[in-house]
Amino acid sequence: MTKSAGTKPTDAPAADVRNSPAPVKTGVDWRTVFAFPNPVNEYAARITAGLVVLLAVATLLTGSGWGLLLIAGGFWLRVLFGPRISPLALLSVKVLAPRLGPAKLVPGPPKRFAQGMGAFVSTTALVLFLAGAAPAAWIVLAVLVAAASLEAFAGFCLGCVIFGLLQRRGLIPEDICEACNNVPLRRS
Repeated sequence: MTKSAGTKPTDAPAADVRNSPAPVKTGVDWRTVFAFPNPVNEYAARITAGLVVLLAVATLLTGSGWGLLLIAGGFWLRVLFGPRISPLALLSVKVLAPRLGPAKLVPGPPKRFAQGMGAFVSTTALVLFLAGAAPAAWIVLAVLVAAASLEAFAGFCLGCVIFGLLQRRGLIPEDICEACNNVPLRRS
Protein backbone atom coordinates (compact mmCIF):
# COMPACT_ATOMS: atom_id res chain seq x y z
CA MET A 1 0.00 0.00 0.00
CA THR A 2 1.36 3.40 -1.00
CA LYS A 3 0.65 6.72 0.58
CA SER A 4 1.61 10.17 -0.63
CA ALA A 5 1.54 13.26 1.50
CA GLY A 6 -1.99 14.56 1.74
CA THR A 7 -3.60 11.61 -0.09
CA LYS A 8 -5.45 8.50 0.92
CA PRO A 9 -3.64 5.16 0.84
CA THR A 10 -4.20 3.03 -2.29
CA ASP A 11 -3.60 -0.62 -3.03
CA ALA A 12 -2.58 -0.13 -6.68
CA PRO A 13 0.69 1.35 -7.84
CA ALA A 14 0.53 4.58 -9.86
CA ALA A 15 0.09 3.95 -13.60
CA ASP A 16 2.73 5.06 -16.07
CA VAL A 17 0.71 7.17 -18.53
CA ARG A 18 3.67 7.72 -20.87
CA ASN A 19 3.48 4.18 -22.23
CA SER A 20 -0.29 3.71 -22.23
CA PRO A 21 -1.98 3.34 -25.63
CA ALA A 22 -4.11 6.14 -27.06
CA PRO A 23 -7.75 5.87 -26.06
CA VAL A 24 -9.81 3.87 -28.52
CA LYS A 25 -12.80 5.77 -29.89
CA THR A 26 -15.89 3.67 -29.32
CA GLY A 27 -19.58 4.31 -29.65
CA VAL A 28 -21.72 5.92 -32.28
CA ASP A 29 -20.98 9.28 -33.88
CA TRP A 30 -24.49 10.69 -33.60
CA ARG A 31 -23.64 13.61 -35.90
CA THR A 32 -23.29 11.21 -38.80
CA VAL A 33 -26.42 9.26 -37.84
CA PHE A 34 -28.52 12.42 -37.91
CA ALA A 35 -26.68 14.11 -40.79
CA PHE A 36 -28.58 15.91 -43.52
CA PRO A 37 -26.94 16.64 -46.86
CA ASN A 38 -25.73 20.12 -47.61
CA PRO A 39 -26.10 21.05 -50.41
CA VAL A 40 -29.22 19.26 -51.65
CA ASN A 41 -30.20 18.43 -55.23
CA GLU A 42 -33.25 20.63 -55.81
CA TYR A 43 -34.59 18.22 -58.44
CA ALA A 44 -34.60 15.37 -55.91
CA ALA A 45 -36.37 17.59 -53.36
CA ARG A 46 -39.03 18.55 -55.90
CA ILE A 47 -39.55 14.94 -56.96
CA THR A 48 -39.91 13.88 -53.32
CA ALA A 49 -42.48 16.65 -52.84
CA GLY A 50 -44.34 15.36 -55.90
CA LEU A 51 -44.39 11.85 -54.47
CA VAL A 52 -45.72 13.26 -51.18
CA VAL A 53 -48.49 15.00 -53.15
CA LEU A 54 -49.42 11.72 -54.86
CA LEU A 55 -49.47 9.81 -51.56
CA ALA A 56 -51.42 12.57 -49.79
CA VAL A 57 -54.03 12.83 -52.56
CA ALA A 58 -54.45 9.03 -52.51
CA THR A 59 -54.85 9.24 -48.73
CA LEU A 60 -57.48 11.98 -49.05
CA LEU A 61 -59.39 9.99 -51.67
CA THR A 62 -59.36 6.76 -49.65
CA GLY A 63 -59.70 8.28 -46.18
CA SER A 64 -56.90 6.00 -45.00
CA GLY A 65 -55.29 6.49 -41.63
CA TRP A 66 -52.48 4.24 -42.85
CA GLY A 67 -51.69 6.81 -45.54
CA LEU A 68 -51.36 9.48 -42.86
CA LEU A 69 -49.02 7.21 -40.93
CA LEU A 70 -46.87 6.63 -44.03
CA ILE A 71 -46.72 10.34 -44.84
CA ALA A 72 -45.82 11.38 -41.29
CA GLY A 73 -43.30 8.53 -40.95
CA GLY A 74 -41.65 9.51 -44.23
CA PHE A 75 -41.28 13.13 -43.14
CA TRP A 76 -39.78 12.09 -39.80
CA LEU A 77 -37.31 9.77 -41.56
CA ARG A 78 -36.23 12.57 -43.89
CA VAL A 79 -35.92 15.24 -41.21
CA LEU A 80 -33.96 12.98 -38.86
CA PHE A 81 -31.78 11.02 -41.29
CA GLY A 82 -31.88 12.91 -44.59
CA PRO A 83 -32.61 10.86 -47.70
CA ARG A 84 -30.70 7.76 -46.51
CA ILE A 85 -33.70 5.85 -45.09
CA SER A 86 -36.90 7.36 -46.52
CA PRO A 87 -38.26 5.26 -49.40
CA LEU A 88 -39.62 8.32 -51.23
CA ALA A 89 -36.32 10.20 -50.88
CA LEU A 90 -34.28 7.18 -51.95
CA LEU A 91 -36.43 6.78 -55.06
CA SER A 92 -36.00 10.50 -55.81
CA VAL A 93 -32.27 10.74 -55.10
CA LYS A 94 -31.07 7.41 -56.48
CA VAL A 95 -33.46 6.69 -59.37
CA LEU A 96 -35.52 9.63 -60.64
CA ALA A 97 -33.42 12.79 -60.17
CA PRO A 98 -30.29 11.41 -61.91
CA ARG A 99 -32.43 10.93 -65.04
CA LEU A 100 -33.02 14.69 -65.20
CA GLY A 101 -29.35 15.49 -65.74
CA PRO A 102 -26.85 17.34 -63.57
CA ALA A 103 -27.95 18.24 -60.07
CA LYS A 104 -29.09 21.75 -59.24
CA LEU A 105 -27.62 22.29 -55.79
CA VAL A 106 -29.33 24.39 -53.13
CA PRO A 107 -28.58 24.83 -49.40
CA GLY A 108 -29.56 21.88 -47.21
CA PRO A 109 -30.60 23.53 -43.91
CA PRO A 110 -33.74 25.21 -45.35
CA LYS A 111 -34.78 21.92 -46.96
CA ARG A 112 -34.37 20.14 -43.62
CA PHE A 113 -36.44 22.86 -41.98
CA ALA A 114 -39.13 22.34 -44.65
CA GLN A 115 -39.08 18.59 -43.93
CA GLY A 116 -39.55 19.44 -40.25
CA MET A 117 -42.57 21.56 -41.10
CA GLY A 118 -43.95 18.66 -43.15
CA ALA A 119 -43.34 16.32 -40.22
CA PHE A 120 -45.24 18.67 -37.90
CA VAL A 121 -48.19 19.15 -40.27
CA SER A 122 -48.50 15.47 -41.19
CA THR A 123 -48.19 14.39 -37.56
CA THR A 124 -50.89 16.91 -36.64
CA ALA A 125 -53.16 15.39 -39.30
CA LEU A 126 -52.44 11.89 -37.98
CA VAL A 127 -53.16 12.87 -34.37
CA LEU A 128 -56.40 14.57 -35.40
CA PHE A 129 -57.45 11.46 -37.34
CA LEU A 130 -56.65 9.17 -34.40
CA ALA A 131 -58.57 11.50 -32.06
CA GLY A 132 -61.68 11.06 -34.21
CA ALA A 133 -61.50 14.46 -35.90
CA ALA A 134 -61.16 13.13 -39.45
CA PRO A 135 -62.55 16.26 -41.19
CA ALA A 136 -59.93 18.42 -39.43
CA ALA A 137 -57.23 15.88 -40.35
CA TRP A 138 -58.21 16.09 -44.03
CA ILE A 139 -58.10 19.90 -43.93
CA VAL A 140 -54.60 19.81 -42.44
CA LEU A 141 -53.54 17.24 -45.03
CA ALA A 142 -54.93 19.50 -47.79
CA VAL A 143 -52.67 22.30 -46.49
CA LEU A 144 -49.74 19.88 -46.78
CA VAL A 145 -50.79 19.01 -50.35
CA ALA A 146 -50.83 22.72 -51.22
CA ALA A 147 -47.35 23.36 -49.77
CA ALA A 148 -45.85 20.22 -51.33
CA SER A 149 -47.46 21.10 -54.67
CA LEU A 150 -45.81 24.53 -54.61
CA GLU A 151 -42.44 22.82 -54.16
CA ALA A 152 -43.05 20.03 -56.66
CA PHE A 153 -44.66 21.93 -59.51
CA ALA A 154 -43.51 25.55 -59.10
CA GLY A 155 -40.16 25.13 -57.33
CA PHE A 156 -41.38 27.36 -54.48
CA CYS A 157 -40.32 25.94 -51.11
CA LEU A 158 -42.57 27.48 -48.46
CA GLY A 159 -40.45 26.02 -45.66
CA CYS A 160 -37.33 27.55 -47.22
CA VAL A 161 -38.99 30.98 -47.35
CA ILE A 162 -40.01 30.70 -43.69
CA PHE A 163 -36.46 29.57 -42.83
CA GLY A 164 -35.08 32.69 -44.56
CA LEU A 165 -37.53 34.96 -42.72
CA LEU A 166 -36.62 33.40 -39.37
CA GLN A 167 -32.94 33.75 -40.17
CA ARG A 168 -33.28 37.43 -41.10
CA ARG A 169 -35.14 38.04 -37.83
CA GLY A 170 -32.27 36.44 -35.91
CA LEU A 171 -34.26 33.40 -34.75
CA ILE A 172 -32.02 31.07 -36.76
CA PRO A 173 -28.31 31.93 -36.44
CA GLU A 174 -26.58 33.01 -39.65
CA ASP A 175 -23.85 30.40 -39.20
CA ILE A 176 -26.45 27.62 -39.66
CA CYS A 177 -26.58 28.53 -43.33
CA GLU A 178 -24.59 31.49 -44.56
CA ALA A 179 -25.78 30.89 -48.14
CA CYS A 180 -29.41 31.11 -47.01
CA ASN A 181 -29.69 34.79 -46.26
CA ASN A 182 -31.61 35.42 -49.50
CA VAL A 183 -33.29 32.04 -50.01
CA PRO A 184 -36.63 33.48 -51.21
CA LEU A 185 -34.85 35.79 -53.67
CA ARG A 186 -32.73 33.07 -55.30
CA ARG A 187 -34.86 31.83 -58.16
CA SER A 188 -33.65 30.62 -61.53
